[in-house]
Amino acid sequence: MDVRIRKADRDDAPAIGLVHVESWRKTYPGIVPDDYLAELDDEERAAMWRQALEAGQSLIFVAEDQWGIFGFISGGAIREPIVGYDAELYAIYLMPARQRRGLGQELVMTLREWLIMQGFSSMVVWVLEENLRAVSFYQRIGGLQIAQKTIEIGGKTLSEIAFGWPVL
Repeated sequence: MDVRIRKADRDDAPAIGLVHVESWRKTYPGIVPDDYLAELDDEERAAMWRQALEAGQSLIFVAEDQWGIFGFISGGAIREPIVGYDAELYAIYLMPARQRRGLGQELVMTLREWLIMQGFSSMVVWVLEENLRAVSFYQRIGGLQIAQKTIEIGGKTLSEIAFGWPVL
């Protein structure tokens, strides 16, 4: 299996939208309300990602093989300031069948390298506290828990924690 990670382009938006929705539906049952997950629309997500790609204000990479795109990562300048951190991993999703094979770590390392080239020196990522697989993943790759907040998704209040890498 030949996997390639590359910068995304606007034509990748439909595949990114599909991965985004399918990953949410497989990852968040029991965490995010079921009706919210059922209402997710891959075409709406594709439009969101197309807009992000056209704006060019974030770095977006896809993971693909001979069958197509099965994962992506995005990041850029930090959106909510945290003292000592200047970059943020905005989103990383892999189709469930492709998880736990080291591909997530490859995506993070790709983003890291590009953030360094853009002049960033540190990074954070926000993750739902109940998403234990993601929490474990970020701990395994050296993330330190640095902040916590509550957010609302689909009418439910959830706890989100930030993991940080003070030095990229």
